[in-house]
Amino acid sequence: MSEDTVLEKREAERNRVLDCILPHVMFDGWSRKALKHGAEDAEISGSEMDRLFPAGVPDCIGHFLDRADREMVREFQRRNPAQMKVREKIAAAVRIRLEQAEPHKEAVRRTLAHMAVPGQGGLGTRGLYRTVDAIWKAAGDTSTDYNFYTKRGLLAAVYSSTLLFWLNDTSEDHVETWDFLDRRIQNVMEIPKLTGRLKEAGEKLKSPFEALKACAPKRRPFAGAR
Repeated sequence: MSEDTVLEKREAERNRVLDCILPHVMFDGWSRKALKHGAEDAEISGSEMDRLFPAGVPDCIGHFLDRADREMVREFQRRNPAQMKVREKIAAAVRIRLEQAEPHKEAVRRTLAHMAVPGQGGLGTRGLYRTVDAIWKAAGDTSTDYNFYTKRGLLAAVYSSTLLFWLNDTSEDHVETWDFLDRRIQNVMEIPKLTGRLKEAGEKLKSPFEALKACAPKRRPFAGAR
């Protein structure tokens, strides 16, 4: 059996077990108890569970998030993104990511709660970074300079706020979430324009002192001056 085949088989088994764990996460959160019940439903031993997810809960959460990212990218590529504008690509990818998470909405809520526990912040930060990085790469981003980090930082803010809005959205088909997402992206699209104008203005000034001088009100000559 080739190494690729072994890895594919292990991935399929991890997916199967994760699907057995998720219903228990709704009630028990991300805990050893949820993993134990999931293992029982999947009909695997505790040692087999440890083999599939050596780090336990963090491994399960990481796989849950990674799988969601991969599924999002696959569906996004089916939407003919080459015909979309950049903002349309980003909006489509975020929407796909959340729509696919709908069957596990409570598990997503429990995931955020787990990440809020002291000591688990790194897991949340890594997961958020991987998601926004996957979205930008799927959208065709090839930047390598400071724009690489700026784009991901801005999208992290958009995605995080939209995710929280979505979790509490009770509107039909989450229409209010998609309106919120469009507004957030519109706000972000204005930032490069603003920074561009600031940079252009800055390049016209030789120093911060000239910037202050340019902003200062003009002094009128003393009335008695000749």
